[in-house]
Amino acid sequence: MTMETKMAGASGDDLLEASFENDGSELAAMKADLAMLKRKLDNQAMRDGQPMLDGVKSAGSSRRFADSYLRRGDIAGLEAKSLESNDALGGYAIPQEIDSVIDSTLTAASPIRQIANVVKVGSAGYRKLVASGGTPSGWASFEGARAETSTPTFHEIVPATGELFANPAATQQMLDDAAFDVEAWLAGEIATEFARAEGAAFVNGTGTNQPLGFLSSPVSASGDDVRAMGTLQTVGTGSAGAFPASDPADVLLDLVQSLKQPYRQGAVFVMNSATAAAIRKFKTADGAYIWQPGLAAGTPASLLGYPVVEAEDMPDMASGSLSVAFGNFKAGYTIADRGETVVLRDPYTNKPFVHFYATRRIGGQVTNSESIKLLEFA
Repeated sequence: MTMETKMAGASGDDLLEASFENDGSELAAMKADLAMLKRKLDNQAMRDGQPMLDGVKSAGSSRRFADSYLRRGDIAGLEAKSLESNDALGGYAIPQEIDSVIDSTLTAASPIRQIANVVKVGSAGYRKLVASGGTPSGWASFEGARAETSTPTFHEIVPATGELFANPAATQQMLDDAAFDVEAWLAGEIATEFARAEGAAFVNGTGTNQPLGFLSSPVSASGDDVRAMGTLQTVGTGSAGAFPASDPADVLLDLVQSLKQPYRQGAVFVMNSATAAAIRKFKTADGAYIWQPGLAAGTPASLLGYPVVEAEDMPDMASGSLSVAFGNFKAGYTIADRGETVVLRDPYTNKPFVHFYATRRIGGQVTNSESIKLLEFA
C-alpha cells in the first residue's frame, strides 16, 4: 500500500499525530546540528586562543596567558580580546582576572587608596576642574532690580603621573613545575611592590615622575577663605615635636573643627602606628580613653568618633612634622589609574632567571585643599 493510500484512509487524529512526529524529528535534528556546530566553534576557539562561547572566557584566557606566555614565552595566543597587546610599552596586557587580583590587593594593602577618590582613565592627560568662590545669592522685592552675582573661579587640576614598575624573577625550573602557581605568584609579587611604592608616593611623593603626595603639597596656617587654591591648612600643637603637656586631646578637637562640617561626613584620621600609640593613651577627665578600638575584625578604630587609618609612610612626631592628617580624602585626593597592568617576559638579561617586568601608570594629587587638614607639631 502506498503512502498516499495510507494517508487517504487515515483519520484526522492520525494525521495530526503524524505531523507532530515529523516536526519533532526535524527539531531534534536541528538541535543536534547546532550542538555539533558549537563544539566545532569551541574547539577552533581553543586552538586560536579566542574566547569560548559558553561563558568560560575569563578562566580560559587567564590560564592560557599563564601556561603559554608566562611559562614558555609563547605569544601565539595573545590576540584574544581579553589580552589586548600593547607593543608600544614593550609587553602585553595582563588578563582581567589577574589584574583584578592586583587591584584588590592594592586596595587592601595601600591605606590611602582605600580612602581616596580612585578614577580609571583612558589617557595620560586626565584633568579635573574645581570651582572656588561659588555664586552668591541676594534678596529683592518682587519687581525690584536684580544685581549681577559673581561667578565661581575654575581651577584645572592635572594630577602628577608616573610609571610604576616591578621586576620580579623566577627560575625556568620553577616555571616548568606544574605545581608552581605562576598566576598567584606573579599577582602577589606585583601587588606587594606596587602597594608599597604607591602608598609612599600618595603620602610623600614629589610629583616628579610620580604622584604628588598630600604632605608634599604647599601648607599654610591660614583659613579656608584666604589660602591659595591647592594649599593645605595646618593646625599647630603649640609644642615642638609633641602634644601639649596639659589637655593634649584639645588640639585634636581643634583639628576636627577646622574642617568644614560638610567634609566631616566621611572624614578619617591618618597617622602611623607610633603616633597612634601616643594618642591611644589620651584620657578624658573621668579617665576614659578617647581612642575606641574596633569592635569587630576589620573594623577600624575610632578617635573622637572618626575612623583611624594607620599609614606607616606618615612621619613620626618631630619638631615641625605633619604627623596627623584629618579630612575627607574622597573629596580631597584623587588617584588616577591609567590603563591596565602590562608585563614583559625577559628570559635573557639575568640567566637562569626569567624576569617579569610589569608597569602601570598612576597619578595622584590633592584636588580639594579645603577637605584635608594637617596637625603640625610646632
